[in-house]
Amino acid sequence: MLRGFRNFLMRGELIVIAVGLVVALAFNSLIQSFTFDIVSPLINALAGRSSSGLGIGWTLNGQFINLGNFISAIIYFVIFMTVIYFVLVVPYRSYMARQGTTVFGDPQATPPTKSCPECLSSDLPLAATRCRYCACVVS
Repeated sequence: MLRGFRNFLMRGELIVIAVGLVVALAFNSLIQSFTFDIVSPLINALAGRSSSGLGIGWTLNGQFINLGNFISAIIYFVIFMTVIYFVLVVPYRSYMARQGTTVFGDPQATPPTKSCPECLSSDLPLAATRCRYCACVVS
């Protein structure tokens, strides 16, 4: 049962989806801070409403623009993504390399390919003389 659970967790798609979700959540906090701490006060200031706040920022028409909270959110985002990279991505990449699969690789490091004129598949190696899908001769 534990082996099956480990195999389920170590599937490539699941890890990629999890990393994507974590990145989206971290980016969400950055966008939320930008919206609440910079955009909303600017809109309120233009509307003539007032609010008070503390920290780094400035007051415009009685509305405090909290630049300090936004800078904190940027720092949080950078630290959080660094931790995710070194705790999830690096160990998973080395695990999959031992399995013979490349994940989270450099997209520029992929070898160039050519296309089949018959079935239009575009993932054929440059040295291929026949298409792996339709067996058509490729040049």
